[in-house]
Amino acid sequence: MPRQKALVRRPGPRLAEGLVTHVEPADVDLDLAVEQWDAYVATLHAHGWDTVEVAPADDCPDAVFVEDTVVVYKNVALITRPGAPSRRDETPAVEQAVAGVGCSVNWVWEPGTLDGGDVLKIGDTLYVGRGGRTNAAGVQQLRAAFEPLGARVVTVPVSKVLHLKSAVTALPDGTFVGHLPLLDTPSLFGRLLPVPEESGAHVVLLGGDRLLMAASAPKSAELFADLGYSPVPVDISEFEKLEGCVTCLSVRLRELYA
Repeated sequence: MPRQKALVRRPGPRLAEGLVTHVEPADVDLDLAVEQWDAYVATLHAHGWDTVEVAPADDCPDAVFVEDTVVVYKNVALITRPGAPSRRDETPAVEQAVAGVGCSVNWVWEPGTLDGGDVLKIGDTLYVGRGGRTNAAGVQQLRAAFEPLGARVVTVPVSKVLHLKSAVTALPDGTFVGHLPLLDTPSLFGRLLPVPEESGAHVVLLGGDRLLMAASAPKSAELFADLGYSPVPVDISEFEKLEGCVTCLSVRLRELYA
């Protein structure tokens, strides 16, 4: 049977120095961020996920956003080469963690850059945001790693947000959910449900009808509930100040086999 594991990484002492590109800098309360992270991890546990904590990277302010460092398809992990040079020291411990749970490991090499937050997986289709952090060479290397395994890679332009998954994710039935002002080309997403809040575009599928999402999107949560889903809100306000969302605080490993 497949195992459900999630990689997570505790916020480091320099979290408040994290990079921002599409929002104004704001003061980050580190103590509150740690409390919110603990609650996020506890929520994963409460819904049947085992967490694997990646070793700290205290000199890397953005390391808590662990999703950007690796893309996993089937049992293959592609260690990324983040588009921001200051984030590249985050990857060695992530490589150790994914190898430790049984993944085979590939790497993105120079001149490629790829952030995991730019990769949205829907079944065997991988939508890849081509924008500020992910370049054409990174997309090519993603194709080379995963297309031989049966993946279909679709490139999507991204210019209005940090990552593709800052603008769009998907419900369990494959319906995309997105905040229209943040999408460059909504027509690329066939069944697209617009959501009223930016953070409403970010959902993590916990299993069944349960959707992990930010507490800052109550109208979107009401919309999902009306469709028969069960929103599971978490407060991640300190990470939202750094353009973080519920997707980027973990790497969900759904297809690993013992």
